[in-house]
Amino acid sequence: MRAFQGECPHAGAPLADGALCHGRLICPWHKAAFRIEDGALCEPPALDSLKRYPLEVRADEVWVDDQPFADAHTPPADDERTFVIVGAGAAGTTAAAALREKGFGGRVLLIDREADAGYDRTVLSKFVIAGEMPPEEVPPLRDEGFYREQRIERIRGEVASLDAPNKTLHLADGQSLSYDAALLATGGIPKPLELPGADLPQVFVLRSKDQARQILDAVKPGQRAVIIGDSFIALESASSLRQYGLDVTVLARHAVPFAAQFGETVGKAIRARHVAHGVVFHTDGEVASIEGTDRVEAVLLDNGQRLPADLVLVGIGVTPATAVFAELTKEKDQSLKVDGGMRVTDGLWAVGDIATFALNGQPQRIEHWRLAQQQARIAAANMLGGDEHYLDVPFFWTWHFGKNYDYLGHADSWDEVEFKGDPYHPPFIGLFAKHGVLVAAVACDEERAMAMLAERMKQPLAVDEAWRLVRDV
Repeated sequence: MRAFQGECPHAGAPLADGALCHGRLICPWHKAAFRIEDGALCEPPALDSLKRYPLEVRADEVWVDDQPFADAHTPPADDERTFVIVGAGAAGTTAAAALREKGFGGRVLLIDREADAGYDRTVLSKFVIAGEMPPEEVPPLRDEGFYREQRIERIRGEVASLDAPNKTLHLADGQSLSYDAALLATGGIPKPLELPGADLPQVFVLRSKDQARQILDAVKPGQRAVIIGDSFIALESASSLRQYGLDVTVLARHAVPFAAQFGETVGKAIRARHVAHGVVFHTDGEVASIEGTDRVEAVLLDNGQRLPADLVLVGIGVTPATAVFAELTKEKDQSLKVDGGMRVTDGLWAVGDIATFALNGQPQRIEHWRLAQQQARIAAANMLGGDEHYLDVPFFWTWHFGKNYDYLGHADSWDEVEFKGDPYHPPFIGLFAKHGVLVAAVACDEERAMAMLAERMKQPLAVDEAWRLVRDV
């Protein structure tokens, strides 16, 4: 018998609403996983194990102490190696924490191009630009005390070049850092518009707290926002800005958003949710230019339509931030190809948005927050001599007008889809199968079922068995 804290250390989800499967407790919200035996962290986005409390059975009562067992201490500084992590976002911070968790006692250098320590970027488009969370209250991934206690040295700077054969990084300020192992976790850079007027000050992208602040400084209820693109960031931003009180128009590339990931039915339901809240969609023209002199005045389409606008937000995807790694071989999309253990070459690993890796035997680059953290934990283990590989199930979540949609898997095709519930009126869950095997699941307000599937889908799962699990939850 064990007693653990009742809330997930990541975002405070009630773990009692999660699922128990294969000796793991899976968080209902974001699918962090913990070992039942001792509460040890198995899967992010949590970065800490569960606190465990002493308990005692007295007759037919269970008494639990209100003070947890002491946490593990920082490994002793008994290792002469230096590990460098480039990028302090979700992946980089996770890797630094995992190195200490796994007993590495050497130097950990974390290079960050932003002034603030790594923080939860997922809230920027969901809550910050909706006015529900001030930028200064965006949760840090780790507080300053953690970096100090764990002897993780944060270096603010930009990498100028990498000499992989000699295991040396050169920074823009002239510093050179030699390493025994290095992890590249530089993430993605929002694709800019390359059109007349795209340099006006009211044309925004959203990737950082500073960019979120700039948007909030520029917006006022009643203004007109044009969002270019129908990516997850774009439509989450549409939801947020509409909730903030702006008139929002989306210039979408697809008649049905997210159909490639969620299928036509769920994509149409999410679009209908936006339309019901006043978002206007345009799918019949490409942007030709942004009009204005000192300020944005309108967006002009190639079909002659003119859409009045006070600000423009561009959400057309990201490019892997790998330009400074000129000597490394890159894929066509500028990502770095890694092996099953996230290794680029001897002594060098890459994870997250910049990594093309094998998933189910096919090369993939997937821009998921949690997957980047999973890859970071694998890379950390392998930097220490392990031989771990990605054998998990990709997962992400997206927020639209008060509803959270969960997605498990990474399916580019399916031959069967079935729903429990109505995607237009959640709760619902949809299972996508190919040749009778579950390849993906999408849901809203079905946290326990999705938590169960997050673990069970690590092995091939017949869709009939998946439905039995879902209906039994």
